[in-house]
Amino acid sequence: MDAFRLDDRVALVTGASSGLGVRFARALHGAGATVVLTARRADRLESLAAELGERVAVVPADLTDAGAREDLVRSAIGVAGSLDVLVNNAGYGEPIAAEVEPLEQVELTLAVNVTAPYHLCQLAARHMLERGRGSIVNIASIFGMVGSAPLKEASYCVSKGAIVNMTRQLGCEWSRRGVRVNAIAPGWFPTEMTQASMFDEESGRTYIQRNTPIGRAGELHELDGPLLFLASDASSYVTGEVLAVDGGWLAR
Repeated sequence: MDAFRLDDRVALVTGASSGLGVRFARALHGAGATVVLTARRADRLESLAAELGERVAVVPADLTDAGAREDLVRSAIGVAGSLDVLVNNAGYGEPIAAEVEPLEQVELTLAVNVTAPYHLCQLAARHMLERGRGSIVNIASIFGMVGSAPLKEASYCVSKGAIVNMTRQLGCEWSRRGVRVNAIAPGWFPTEMTQASMFDEESGRTYIQRNTPIGRAGELHELDGPLLFLASDASSYVTGEVLAVDGGWLAR
């Protein structure tokens, strides 16, 4: 199991103040990595850092700001002199019919879900390519690979579709120089974004159960293995791939 270990490596996790980001940070830390936590809500990051203890750094940042992204990567490298793993997890989306969605919301969705991760990939890769080693894990979605109908999530689907093909292209461009790029496409998991609309209401829970071949939503710990696989040397011959962790949703 040594191939799954991340001892002496530094991992940056965006959106680490809630949901999947918190789980990803715990999994990477448990595998031996020094973890750099970032999000806007500094108090939540500090709470998670206190829980993790050693080998953790907190760098609050607004990822819609290009300068903040540059400072973030610079700070992450400064923690231990390297950056070995980037997990582009931060995301945004609000359900609304496409024909009435305000342009400002579309622009915010694309800024958080596409521009920010693309720029962070660039910034991290420049450092990783110089060292000849690195793993980038982008968090896509099943709705980057199929439509969300009957749910109205058009701009979110657009943004996650972009992440899917960004992952493929960057994986092709950088892998010969030692930097692998892959993605996880989660299905339905209980998070801050999905709790109210899908898990608090019986209709949402029924929808997930009826349409997921396994017959239930995912549990957060079920993302640990896929994340550690893609972040570590266990996936040394895997690049440009999108791993769906969805209970069979895309197989229907």
